Amino acid sequence: MPLYRPLLIMRSVCAVVLALAAASFSSADSDMHRPRHDSNLEIYKRLFETKRKDQLNALKNLVELNDINQQYKIIDIMLKGLFKVLEDSRQILVAANMHPDDPFPMDDKIKEAYSHVVENTAFFGDVALRFPRIVHHYYDRNADWGGLLRWGLNFCNQTGVFTGGAHQHVLTLMSQELGITEKSPDFMNPYRTERDDVLHTAEAFQKILREEEKRRRKEEKRKEIRKGPRISRSRNEL
Repeated sequence: MPLYRPLLIMRSVCAVVLALAAASFSSADSDMHRPRHDSNLEIYKRLFETKRKDQLNALKNLVELNDINQQYKIIDIMLKGLFKVLEDSRQILVAANMHPDDPFPMDDKIKEAYSHVVENTAFFGDVALRFPRIVHHYYDRNADWGGLLRWGLNFCNQTGVFTGGAHQHVLTLMSQELGITEKSPDFMNPYRTERDDVLHTAEAFQKILREEEKRRRKEEKRKEIRKGPRISRSRNEL
């Protein structure tokens, strides 16, 4: 697999996590006479749907990469960035005394923090459901992330952005997958595959990573061997 593809996927996924959303609200800013608690939230919910499509497209590329070693590295970088954004956004919202059930914010800085919490929490749910073993590997070992995600989920569930939509289901499934809430008797992660079941234990997970790394090294060595003799012959002829 060409090296540039994983790099492009990593850039696209990380860009989704870190992208600023403030520019998306120009239509709301230009119409200040609308009721803040009603129409501005509805405008944001439509913009949120567009952002979710971008997130899922980026995630699709990561799933299709089909290289656990590269997926591991990309998700590692992505999660660190995602939780940094969540923490920074939480600090802004707390400092502004912004509650999730308040009227939709009009201040640019608060609006940006609000959107980052909502969008990145939803995106983390997508990642956790599609890459449960990799996410558990990081999330289960980081108590700070656990507390931050619980805060983010609580915030999202009270905003009204997710009410009655398919994205609420993502939050519910993610909460059960990660053990934040108790699993319902009929719980099933619709994205879990047979490969995820193989990765059920940390030992199996690490074994696959080692095997993937060994395979990549062998492939690189074979390429060097194929190139080597041709170069040697040309030098002897000279």
